[in-house]
Amino acid sequence: MYKFASTVLHTIFQKFGKQIVAIDKEKVPDEPYIVTCTHTGYVEVIMLALSLYPTEINYMAKKELFSKDWSDKFFHSLNAFPVDREKPGPSTLKIPVKLLNEGKSVGIFPSGHRAETGEAPLKRGAATIAVLSNKPIVPAAFEGPKQVKSIFGFRQKSFIKFGDPIDPNDFPSDMKKSEKIAKIMTLLEERTNTLQKEVTYIAQKSRQK
Repeated sequence: MYKFASTVLHTIFQKFGKQIVAIDKEKVPDEPYIVTCTHTGYVEVIMLALSLYPTEINYMAKKELFSKDWSDKFFHSLNAFPVDREKPGPSTLKIPVKLLNEGKSVGIFPSGHRAETGEAPLKRGAATIAVLSNKPIVPAAFEGPKQVKSIFGFRQKSFIKFGDPIDPNDFPSDMKKSEKIAKIMTLLEERTNTLQKEVTYIAQKSRQK
């Protein structure tokens, strides 16, 4: 269903205005990768998928979405898999690592939820998955409509800016796994913050024209 839905939406957007502006998409590697993006709602999920079309992205999604039989089937058909965002344990990491090793790409929204301590558990999860799979993380940031219904009005463009990949293979071979994870988390935080500022500025300038 993912391929069908993404193809239909991509065709509609191409025909009626090209409202998705993907900036620095050339930074996205041809090999399987983990893409992370800033996140406040479902709009980013849709727009990130369309900006990377025709590549299919397998998304981490909160386990609550899979609580019913129909919703479990529906979200799995859209290449989503459940994760306990409060307590992402070892079993949480097995699925994305397996997908990456099978040549598929994974999407994670590490800033979409924060625990009471203020720490984003999935940010460590994204870094850990990168290290375990030896696949790069491509950071991205979104600026655009906040509600899904708004994207079909074609009045406001959506902007997604991609950053330089963070590849665990670029680190020294004798570097400890825990050190790699910590370093990736720091780089991911820095690059995401920079990307968000840049894409917000670009969007604001575009609206002033």
